[in-house]
Amino acid sequence: MEGLTILWRDTGLANFTPGQIVMLLVGCLLLYLAIVRKFEPLLLVPIGFGCVLANIPMAGFTEPGGLLYYIFEVGVKTGIFPLLIFMGVGALTDFGSLIANPKTLFLGAAAQFGIFATLFGAIALNMVPGFEFSLADAAAISIIGGADGPTAIFVASRLAPDLLGAIAVAAYSYMALVPIIQPPIMKALTTEDERNVAMEQLRPVSRKEKIFFPLIVLLMAILFLPAATPLVGMFCLGNLMRESGVVERLSKAAQNEIINIVTILLGLAVGSKLSADKFLTVETLGILALGAVAFSIGTASGVLMGKLMHRLSGGKVNPLIGAAGVSAVPMAARVVNKVGLQANPHNFLLMHAMGPNVAGVLGSAVAAGVLLALVQ
Repeated sequence: MEGLTILWRDTGLANFTPGQIVMLLVGCLLLYLAIVRKFEPLLLVPIGFGCVLANIPMAGFTEPGGLLYYIFEVGVKTGIFPLLIFMGVGALTDFGSLIANPKTLFLGAAAQFGIFATLFGAIALNMVPGFEFSLADAAAISIIGGADGPTAIFVASRLAPDLLGAIAVAAYSYMALVPIIQPPIMKALTTEDERNVAMEQLRPVSRKEKIFFPLIVLLMAILFLPAATPLVGMFCLGNLMRESGVVERLSKAAQNEIINIVTILLGLAVGSKLSADKFLTVETLGILALGAVAFSIGTASGVLMGKLMHRLSGGKVNPLIGAAGVSAVPMAARVVNKVGLQANPHNFLLMHAMGPNVAGVLGSAVAAGVLLALVQ
């Protein structure tokens, strides 16, 4: 009988806490969204599975000596994984749309307004009992508004590592929900005639322009915002490898093997921070709410800038493309194209939307540099 009692004490059933059971269900929900609903499966599958592993009692995954502990310490706490992801994203990015229509840079910049609006919102939450965000916490939370998961993880690992799990889940969740969140905002802020605008075909962009572009962007970051150069530099490295045409093997490795391996490890590391004791707090609910507000404000500010450009251009710019400035590449651009086609079946906005979309990636990295420079 005593042996059975000892055996029972060593089982998971005897050691589960209510919080761990809740977080196991959260992990299963993330897996459902990824597998069944196909919301950002490349990240939600490892994040969801990491969440399940982190909440298994007595397994020790997140304790010193455990697999998830070392993955987080080596890759996320040091900031290496987000930087490698940025290199891969750079290798996958074609800046041709932005170079052909550089005015769309303003749309990407406008969409970052959600970041700075959320910064003040996080600070304002301190007036509500139960919330106690420092300036560093608020800065880390605000980057969710850029809808850029690697940037959010990079900033959170530097400024608020204890909030990393909640911030990462919020960032990737709202990225995954782009097709649901953005269309109502886009339609509410534009008229049928504005959505119906067909834009002119973009000019061809030369190989020389594409090679010089990442070098110029990096130079600008070095001169004016050195704090942003880790993210911008790796992004530009990946893009230069893509466009130079002389390191095809390295470019393909960055686009495939490297980014795929790092994505798995990064997802598991983020999931490891979804343990019940760290995630089930009132602060987490506040972060999730602020994330929704940040993303909505970013979308709205991008569309409003698009409306301004529409008027200044004499009706040549479709304001819908401003919604792509939130940086969720390429999903936001695809959503813009879909909403445009609903208004006009012959209106293809994908290439036009890719301009502000890639500008948003750079904008979120610059915003991250600004926040790091101000807070650190």
